[in-house]
Amino acid sequence: MKTILTIILSSLTLAGCTSQPAGEVSTDYPISSISFTDVKFTDDFWAPRIKTNQEVTIPIALHQCEITGRVDNFKKAAGLMDGYFNTEYPFDDTDIYKILEGASYSIQMFPNAALEARMDTLISLIVQAQEKDGYLFTPRTAGEPGNLHKWVGEKRWEKTPDLSHELYNCGHLYEAAVAHYQATGKRTLLDVAIKSADLLVRDFGPGKLTYEPGHQIVEMGLVKMYRATGKKEYLDLARFFLNLKGNGERGAYCQSHKPVTEQDEAVGHAVRAVYMYSGMADVAALTGDPAYQKAIDNIWNNVVSKKYYITGGIGARHDGEAFGENYELPNHSAYCETCAAIGNVYWNHRQFLNHGEAKYYDVLERTLYNGVISGISLSGDHFFYPNPLESHGDYTRSEWFGCACCPSNLCRFMASIPGYVYAQKDDQVYVNLYVDSHTEIQAANQMVSLNQKTGYPWDGKIDITVDPQKDAQFTLKLRVPGWAQNKPVPSDLYTYINTSDQKSGVTLSLNNKPIDYRIGADGYIAVNREWNKGDVVSLSLPMTINRTITNENVEANTGRVSVERGPILYCLESIDNKEDVLKATLADNATLEYKWEADLLGGVVTINSNETKAIPYYAWDNRGKSNMIVWVPRNQ
Repeated sequence: MKTILTIILSSLTLAGCTSQPAGEVSTDYPISSISFTDVKFTDDFWAPRIKTNQEVTIPIALHQCEITGRVDNFKKAAGLMDGYFNTEYPFDDTDIYKILEGASYSIQMFPNAALEARMDTLISLIVQAQEKDGYLFTPRTAGEPGNLHKWVGEKRWEKTPDLSHELYNCGHLYEAAVAHYQATGKRTLLDVAIKSADLLVRDFGPGKLTYEPGHQIVEMGLVKMYRATGKKEYLDLARFFLNLKGNGERGAYCQSHKPVTEQDEAVGHAVRAVYMYSGMADVAALTGDPAYQKAIDNIWNNVVSKKYYITGGIGARHDGEAFGENYELPNHSAYCETCAAIGNVYWNHRQFLNHGEAKYYDVLERTLYNGVISGISLSGDHFFYPNPLESHGDYTRSEWFGCACCPSNLCRFMASIPGYVYAQKDDQVYVNLYVDSHTEIQAANQMVSLNQKTGYPWDGKIDITVDPQKDAQFTLKLRVPGWAQNKPVPSDLYTYINTSDQKSGVTLSLNNKPIDYRIGADGYIAVNREWNKGDVVSLSLPMTINRTITNENVEANTGRVSVERGPILYCLESIDNKEDVLKATLADNATLEYKWEADLLGGVVTINSNETKAIPYYAWDNRGKSNMIVWVPRNQ
């Protein structure tokens, strides 16, 4: 069984698992990701961040879980400690699960025996806290009889459509369990998850309980469990939970205002929404249900054309942590929760796996380089929950939160980023993100080594060395980002005002000889040839400084402009500028120049005019409280 599971799990990835158990279904995502376990980063941008995640962020998160009682909750549920559940939220268990997931990914890139031993200790507590029939929810098991947490019902599951988060906890458990098995080969947490998922199958379904998940993610987790075990009941239950939407009492807040297949606009709590859309994509791929995919395609178009921030963030309103109306994109009051940005990466990755179009990676990349990593300090020890586009000195990162979903989500996400770089469909190999990295893939009936060298995101030159075991014919598909083609996003929500033909700056060469190319309708350059060992294909992208304006329907940005270069969005921060940046203007004819500053903010390219200095948006608030602005009044 372990050998079978290893084969199945070897092609999984955090955001979209694409292998299928033999004999179960005949459909799946047409494109498969190259797993994070098979990609090694050697770059100066992401690899240090993943190292910091292991050395700083994960230890901080574990320490916080110790001192805030989250670990004690499992000890109490296991009967190893006196007392009752005593933390603030019934979903506090999930912080442990997310940290375990992140640590699992992390030790694949940076082996760490001490961290693995710490994981084993936590998992031992989880094993002991699980009830005999598979139920695992410390707010109830360790809850004080007659005085349970106010969000926890007297009966199991009864408040899961509201705020008990029992099924939400299950979803994060399942994601952690699959990641842990995939990274270590150990079944300890996977067996806990199987026992829990089997209980859900017994308790929920037609003729049984019909409580809908209030906060989605159990759907994604069940799909991963299906892939890991081949138990089709898990996939069926994920679909059952999705189909309960539209029958609930909580309406748009938790996307239950309509059946999922009838939804065409992003509404309600943004994190819940993108987790649901990701689950819908998984179920659509595995069942071949076109109604699911049609619905999320329509919702995706709505988000990208009307509800998407230039930072890659989503969720305009603090009230309900929610999407606003179409074109409602305020700056100072923008919510843009870090968890929502992470969920948006999950969703867009799945959209790519289904459609194979670069536009989904245009959204994913913008979100990744801006809206996600803005959520964590360069030192890895302070966090944003919301990520505004303007600050009057009233925003700063925190060491931790009572509701700690964002820090623990960053723990699990940062270490998974290698799983988003490469993908494959038959003998077509996709290069979606440009990162110094190495991987080996199966193509043309042999193993092919790919070594990528680049200074991205600061430099647009990418060299990819292709090393097949023997000469082999296959296609290498290189993504040409929308920003390199005068299209910041795949809609008319944002446009560049400097309309120079950047396409002319995209060059391609093979073994130092220029070659002609065509950017396909899917956004990729397809290089189909017989590859020889040591072939080097070089792509050069124009790192033009671009000035961006917003669709006129976005009132918050009328008469304003933002600045970007490559995938990086910029902002003005008061510490770098003599004048108050909230009173700054940027003339259309002002000369903008870029400069590499190795000693600033860990090494960044800044953009400078005679009057202002702009830094990458992700790096603001790393030098104390300050005023900050992304959208600067435009002086035409």
